[in-house]
Formats: sequence, structure tokens, C-alpha cells
Amino acid sequence: MSTPMLFRPTTDADLDRVTAVTVDEPVGWIDADRYLEELKEGMYRPEWTWIAEDGERVVARALWWGQASSEHPVALDCLYVDPSAADRAAVAAALVTAGLRAFAERGAPRPPLYNLTLPTDWRADPAAVAALAWRHEAALAAGLTDEVERLRLEWTPDAGLPASGGRLTFTEGSDEDFLDVFRRIAVGSLDGETRRNLALMGAEATAREEVDFYLGCPGERSWWRLARTPDGRVAGLALPSATPYNRNVGYLGVVPELRGHGYVDEILAEITRVQAAAGAGLITATTDTDNAPMAAAFARAGYRVAQTRMIYSAPEPAPAAFPAPAS
Repeated sequence: MSTPMLFRPTTDADLDRVTAVTVDEPVGWIDADRYLEELKEGMYRPEWTWIAEDGERVVARALWWGQASSEHPVALDCLYVDPSAADRAAVAAALVTAGLRAFAERGAPRPPLYNLTLPTDWRADPAAVAALAWRHEAALAAGLTDEVERLRLEWTPDAGLPASGGRLTFTEGSDEDFLDVFRRIAVGSLDGETRRNLALMGAEATAREEVDFYLGCPGERSWWRLARTPDGRVAGLALPSATPYNRNVGYLGVVPELRGHGYVDEILAEITRVQAAAGAGLITATTDTDNAPMAAAFARAGYRVAQTRMIYSAPEPAPAAFPAPAS
């Protein structure tokens, strides 16, 4: 009688077996050097690293990542199942489900998303399509059923600085000022996550979550700017920011009543100039493939598409229904 496959988090004793895993499919993955470096920094942790064992053999590996200060993991960074497995999707789904269940039992407020990186031309590459297929099936089976395709873009100095139209000025502001603008620009946004949060939580909570998120990023609060028209009206906001790896665009937006006037180009140009002036040799950005106007603005500013990412996340619970007031 065969022994059932075991799904479990790792311990220090598993380190050699964890780092021995290699992925030869055309998807983003975490190699031994990066894993070990970020393990020291607390961005990968043994309890966030899960394996599937068939006897003494590691059949699958899932690496969840978080910031060094994170109490719970933020994202699944790398999912691998040995090609010899009879059903790679089923093994992967069981491994991810086991990890998500354990994180929930430890108090994680929401399941970490799954971030899968693909080449920009992945649809024309049968190997990339195949690599995505079983991972896609596994993500859905594990309950990560909200799917968004995002572009990762990059600006480097050889692209040149985007020109400023000179129609906007950029000023500092208080957290409450930025909260108000975040609240306004959420309305009518084409960004998938913003739209989901707006439908679930409303504009106020969505704005507060965005402000809190960017306050917690490695970028400096002093970089934030309000964009204003010549008569002093707020046109939008510019939030240069950073990740543990790169300087990035962070967040930008235009208030609904001033959209369609090309202000997005000026705000993006300002963010790019701020980051370049600080010595950034690489500025990264992301946008949903459905957000065609934002993707076009990045192209005009000299940002090139470097990767495609498939983001799988658990659907947000429906808002609580409140009883109607008594008549």
C-alpha cells in the first residue's frame, strides 16, 4: 500500500532540498541564490516554504514571500511540481491549499495572492502556455479565482526623460490631502484592484487602504506630490515609491472631472523625473492589460513592457447586507 503524499512547511533541515529545486519552464521562478539571500532578510521563511513529499522525494515546492516586517506572507512567488507527477495541477492545488489553510489558521486576514511571471510573448510560446495551464488550474482549484493580467514596465535612462507639458505644478500635501484625492480618483478607475475594492468597501476605505499601503512601502513619504492646475485646483497625485528591489512609479491618478486632458502624461513625467534625479537607473511600473489608456501613457513616456504577470487572488467576500430600516 503506497504512502499518501505529505504536504508540509519546511524546517531548517530541509534547506538543501529546497534550494536544489530548479525550474526549466519559461516562467519566473526563485533560484537558490535569491532564496538564500532573502531568507536571511526574512522575506522568505521556512514556515512560508512548503513542499510535497512522496516518501523521501520532494515532488513540489511553493515559496511564499513577504516583506521583512510582514507577520503573514503577501504572495506566492514560485510554484513548482516535478514533471513526473501524474497530475501536476492536482498536486499543486493540494500544496497551495494546505499552505493557505495554515496561514489562515495563524491569523492571516486574507489569502496571499499568486503572482506568476511570464514572457511578454507568452501566448506565442507553446512551452509558456503549457507552463501556465497547470498552474492556472491549480490556482483556481485552491480558491484563487480572481484573475488579472498585468504588464510590468521598465524605464531606463537610455529612453530619455519624458517632456513636461508645463501645465501642472506639484506641491506637498498632508496625509488627509492625499486621502481626499485617492478617494476622488478611485471613482471611474480602470484599475482592476481599485474597482474591486471600490465595489466592496466604498471610496473611503479604498482610499485609506491605498494611503496606508504606500506609507508602508520602502519609498519616502517626502516624495509624494499633489498635481495642481494653474488656478490651484487639484488635478491628481504623483506618488514615486519603491519596493525592496527597485524604485517604481508607485501610484498616479487624475481626478474624474479633469480626465481626458493629457494630465496623466505630465504626472507620469514628474514621477519619472523625480526618480531619475535621485539616481534611479531603473524605474518599474505595472498596469492591468485592461487599462489601455494607462498602458499607452507608459509607452509615450518611454516605458517598455518587460514581463507579463498573471495575478490570482481569492475573491473578496460580499459586503454584509444590512437590514432595511423599519418603516
